[in-house]
Amino acid sequence: MSADALLNVTVRPVRDVDAEALGRVHAKCWHETYDHLISTAVLEAVSPRRLAELWTHWASQGEEYRMSAALVDGEIVGFVGSGPARDENPPAERELYFIYLLDAWHGTGIGQRLFDAAVATDEACYLWVAEDNPRAHRFYVRNGFTLDGTSQQEPFLGETIEEVRFVR
Repeated sequence: MSADALLNVTVRPVRDVDAEALGRVHAKCWHETYDHLISTAVLEAVSPRRLAELWTHWASQGEEYRMSAALVDGEIVGFVGSGPARDENPPAERELYFIYLLDAWHGTGIGQRLFDAAVATDEACYLWVAEDNPRAHRFYVRNGFTLDGTSQQEPFLGETIEEVRFVR
């Protein structure tokens, strides 16, 4: 029996009414993902309300943007977003902007379902990810991405994170 059948998982486009729940999950995911890269004080200042405001904007983007949420038993546990490339000289036309899933749901296949909702099979794509995020690196390699040797210092909540670029 699949994890989906056991868990009652739904992956669907983000709706504007999801903003508050997405803000809460987004803030928690940042804590779970970046606690070893960003100071505790900075992470504790992350406002689920401010993130919800961002989601209100993101949910209203045009068709070229693919924003989806994963729900387990009706509760949002993760989200993904992709759209037109933002880099000055992008290696592909589509960029995976973010994919976050609460730690409790890692390894269930939900992350793959989110990814598949944002990036078509074999679609050329690129993304930036924290250099010190080996779990994410393995996930992207499984999905056909390779490091292209490009890195950057990315401002993040008033601090910086070293990011590397993966391309498919």
